[in-house]
Amino acid sequence: MLCIIFGACTNPAKIDFNQTIKDAPAIIGKTNYLNSPFVTAGDRVYMVGHQDGTFPDLGWHIKGEMGGIWNHPIKLMDGFEVDLTWDEQTIQLNRADTFVNYPFANKHLYQLGAKNLSIERWQFVPDHKEGLVVQYLLTNTGDQSQNFKFHFNGHSDLRPTWLGERTNMIDGKDSAVFKTNPDVWLMKDSGNPWFVAFGADEKSSGHAASSPHAGNGMSGSLTYELSMPAHANKVINFIVAGSYKNEQDALSSYEDIKKNFIADFSKKQTRYTALANQSKLTIPDKNLQQAFEWLKYNCDWLVRSVPEVGTGITAGIPDYPWWFGVDSEYALKGYMAIGQKEIVYKTIALLDSMSQVINGNGRILHEMSTNGAVFNNGNINETPQFASLIWEVYQWTGDRAFLEKYFPTIKKGLSWLMAENDSNKNLFPDGFGMMEIHGLNSEMIDVAVYTQRAFADAAQLATVLVDNALAKSYAQTAEQLKLKINQEFWSEEFNSYADFIGTDQQALKLIDDAIVRADTLNKPWAVDELRKTKSAILKNPSSNPRPFVLYHNWVVNTPMEMNLADTDKANRALTTAEKFMNPFGVFVTGIDRDESAGSDEGSFKGSKAFSYTGAVMTLPTGVQVVAENNYGHPNKALNVLKKIARSFSYALPGSIYEVSPDYGMTTQAWNIYGFAVPIVQQFFGIHPHAAQKKVSIELQMPDEWNDASLENVSMANNEISIYYKKSGSKISLKVIQQNSTWTLEIVLPKNVKPNYKIVKGEGKVASVGDSVIFSASGTEIELGMEVGGSKLIKRCG
Repeated sequence: MLCIIFGACTNPAKIDFNQTIKDAPAIIGKTNYLNSPFVTAGDRVYMVGHQDGTFPDLGWHIKGEMGGIWNHPIKLMDGFEVDLTWDEQTIQLNRADTFVNYPFANKHLYQLGAKNLSIERWQFVPDHKEGLVVQYLLTNTGDQSQNFKFHFNGHSDLRPTWLGERTNMIDGKDSAVFKTNPDVWLMKDSGNPWFVAFGADEKSSGHAASSPHAGNGMSGSLTYELSMPAHANKVINFIVAGSYKNEQDALSSYEDIKKNFIADFSKKQTRYTALANQSKLTIPDKNLQQAFEWLKYNCDWLVRSVPEVGTGITAGIPDYPWWFGVDSEYALKGYMAIGQKEIVYKTIALLDSMSQVINGNGRILHEMSTNGAVFNNGNINETPQFASLIWEVYQWTGDRAFLEKYFPTIKKGLSWLMAENDSNKNLFPDGFGMMEIHGLNSEMIDVAVYTQRAFADAAQLATVLVDNALAKSYAQTAEQLKLKINQEFWSEEFNSYADFIGTDQQALKLIDDAIVRADTLNKPWAVDELRKTKSAILKNPSSNPRPFVLYHNWVVNTPMEMNLADTDKANRALTTAEKFMNPFGVFVTGIDRDESAGSDEGSFKGSKAFSYTGAVMTLPTGVQVVAENNYGHPNKALNVLKKIARSFSYALPGSIYEVSPDYGMTTQAWNIYGFAVPIVQQFFGIHPHAAQKKVSIELQMPDEWNDASLENVSMANNEISIYYKKSGSKISLKVIQQNSTWTLEIVLPKNVKPNYKIVKGEGKVASVGDSVIFSASGTEIELGMEVGGSKLIKRCG
């Protein structure tokens, strides 16, 4: 152990995190975003504060309370402060000069030049433990020794999570007791067995309690006498631990973390290195490459475990730290593509089990707090999207037991969807989809599209499970829906799919509301368009429901996302969609865009009350990336993906905000959908069929990526890596797999007729439709092609 000595050489100094960081990736934050949030993540406990080291009131779900330290389903602390005192002078560490983010930890740097003192504040959360560590590394940069007092002030706020009142979680006044052994403050909620303990790995010289804040919390201070020789370092480690069960658990967690946090730190770093190496991307665009790597870390930040309820990915931090149906249904497809299968299984199990408890009819819940209270039993789109998620996961795993477990939910859900929500029996369910605009709950385009995809995927599920009659019925419904969507939702006038199908009366009310919105936001083009639409409806009334394009909501692009639009309509609709983007991506509601779209470089200015009005969001933009690729536009897809990537590290280093570039959640689960699906499954074209021990590869590489690789893509008991190089008209493609018993099917470019030589394994070329497929087994295949020519110019091995 490194020995840094204070006074007489008696005890070795404590290890600081700089000594154990092992070249981990790090990103330095921007000075102008020091007064914005950061998160120190863990699956049991997490902490949210500001990058300047303070803990201001944050959030709106529980107004002002979404920051601080949380051990769901309760909050532990509002935060903490540190004061340093020299004789009569006190300096508070409330203005960090720099914030640095690591995948599994973060730190604040303070420079007290007048006192010749440099301070680093580190924090990290050990995996699976109900607490965290805050480390202070102090360096005396001067030539003189100095003595001062170090005061740590912790602020308890033992209170329930959102919807706590529904499960009889009533906040009581906190009380505080100082325990000399183990030298900690122990706070308890007076009406509940909720505890938080905090202290250091040194003996304090003083302590005091107070109630300085409004609310039911308590504050406790701990004082330490420091004597620092010139140019010496000092490390103090603080531990915060809690329990929503009893005092013993809180104190046991405290002692465990205090004893083992250095080992826990190393374990977490090792685990995050493994996350980075799964689906490891190397491309010429290093910003995009880095964003993809950090999104894998973001995915882990959002895992929340409450043993009494379950474990699953949460939607976002700080205001959505609980579980959602639809957020998971998008995000988990991306999680599978980056090899995070375990949390996919746990999240699906949680959603399914709680949906059965709450609904019991196959309907998938929308939003559930960490205390088990469900806020919304489920929007209409979530039930069909669950069916498609199960089929997608099965492609990666080949796990028949997984299908058998969830197929009953799918059957019940599709039955509920059509029996209870399709009143006119035209196959278009009625109700809210992704757009939660008041009154917009008739026959929605996204609900129709995801329903079509659900029946198509459920038909394949039924086929696997040898329910041929059901498979045939589902397939017929899917085909009917595909035709009806392309016929009945399409608008020739707008070159777009409609927002919804409804009556004239519904449309006129929505138009009036939309005019008010557009006028308030000063969007004269939208007001003019809406008034023209209103006039056309009044001049040509219809007694039957019909399609309407009013909002230009992003969901009009879902027919292309799900690849069910015919090619002509798709290309026209995608061109129309380009009008509703700015440099950061796609507007949630198209009528919110103005003439600055395409040139606005500034941050999103949200309203005083939390609102998504006027927002550009990552999910709509990710859907657009997927849609462009589906219709053979990889260059356009890449350009749209770059729009999302422009938000990477914009405010929080290492993260992409929910609303681009710097509004809403500081990190959001569904961001991985818009990266992993296009990169892994479209650009690199990886399509696993694990049950058949086969993987198809159909490259759709953007022109900019002339040297690209994707390594260690996991599927069932196999893992593949792809290496691609292009020079002029020549392409080299190498594929390596771990399990030689799997079949590799490589779809070759249509203008290449290969002559081939097999060095290892067996292979053959066959024409399938208008495609040429090279099939082989073995562990390594290398192909050389000349685009535009007719000859394979390199070996197969």
